[in-house]
Amino acid sequence: MLPRFGYMLNVLKTIERNVLHMFGHPPRELALVQIYEKQPTHPKKSFSIKDIVGDGFLLAVPKFRRTIEKRLKRKYGYPEYVWKMLVPKTNIKVCNECGHHHERGRLCEHCYKKVEIETKEIQAKIQEKLGNSPIEKDVIVLYEGENPPDTPKEFWNGKRIVEMKKERPQWFSKNLLQKSTQQPSDSTDVKPTDLA
Repeated sequence: MLPRFGYMLNVLKTIERNVLHMFGHPPRELALVQIYEKQPTHPKKSFSIKDIVGDGFLLAVPKFRRTIEKRLKRKYGYPEYVWKMLVPKTNIKVCNECGHHHERGRLCEHCYKKVEIETKEIQAKIQEKLGNSPIEKDVIVLYEGENPPDTPKEFWNGKRIVEMKKERPQWFSKNLLQKSTQQPSDSTDVKPTDLA
């Protein structure tokens, strides 16, 4: 292998001498020359995001459009996991008092509005009479035409009476304001007494 390589090298040198001899006397060997030019030094420019953005601004936008199936799943859910479709209610009943519809197991909203209004009136009356000081004593609410119950004086110790200047509503019985936990007694009277 080496003798062949040497032979080829000698042939190339001979061709080089004969061909280049026609154009004058070039140097005996060919060589690569690199010319080094010193580049002018520019001051380093500081990089900022403003160079990229310019006058506009970048937004994080999705690369692909969300498919209709995915949109509907996000909106309505998936039957096996969370199903958010509108399902008709079958637990609706009619109130016996006012005739409005409400869910079974819940208070009638229309009837409860009356209770809410009455409660707010009682609270306003208590605040008007007792002020903003904390109420540490029991409050007894009496409507027009009602007398305090005949009880011993010890019963009234530490209690305050608030009088409402109107008749007691029919649906608002006295036992609604009685405490559910009371001391056991030996009396044979059925509680609550004196109902409207």
